[in-house]
Amino acid sequence: MPKVILVVGCTGAGKTTYARKLADELGALRFSIDEWMVPLFGPDQPDPIRFDWMIERVNRCEAMIFAMVRQAATRGLSAVLDLGFTQKEHREKFRQLCADAGLDAIVHFVDVPRETRWQRVQDRNIRQGETYAMQVDRSMFDFMEQMWEPPTQDEWEAGGGCRIAF
Repeated sequence: MPKVILVVGCTGAGKTTYARKLADELGALRFSIDEWMVPLFGPDQPDPIRFDWMIERVNRCEAMIFAMVRQAATRGLSAVLDLGFTQKEHREKFRQLCADAGLDAIVHFVDVPRETRWQRVQDRNIRQGETYAMQVDRSMFDFMEQMWEPPTQDEWEAGGGCRIAF
C-alpha cells in the first residue's frame, strides 16, 4: 500500500537531501516545496518578502502537490513530502488529508542541533548546490526558529515514524 512520508525538520536540517535519498530508495515520488515556489513565484516576490504573500502561494502549491500524491497513490506509488512541516498544525493538516484519502502518513523527523543547521544554511548560501533554492539570511533563519514546533515523540512514532540525525 502506498505511503506518504512527511519529512519534518527546521531550516537547514537536511530535509531535502534526506527526502531525495529516501525517495530514491523507495522508488517514491518526491515533492519539495522550494522546487515549486522559487520557479513559480520567485520572480514576482515582493521585496521585502511578506509572510502573507508567501503562505498564500505555499497553500496553492500544497493543494496541487496533494492532488498529485492522491493520483500517484492510485497507481501504487508512495510519496515523500519535503514541505517543511514546521508546525504541528501543518503536520496535522496533512495527516488528515492522508486519512481522508485512505493513505498512511508517516513522520520522519530530521533532528539536527540549531548550531549545525545554521552552519549548513551558511554553507548552502555560499555553495549554491543542488539543494539551494534561495539565500537564507540570519533574520529568516531566526524567524523560522520562532515558528518551529518539533514533533513530540508520540507524533513521530504514530504509524511507524522515525527520528533521524542527518
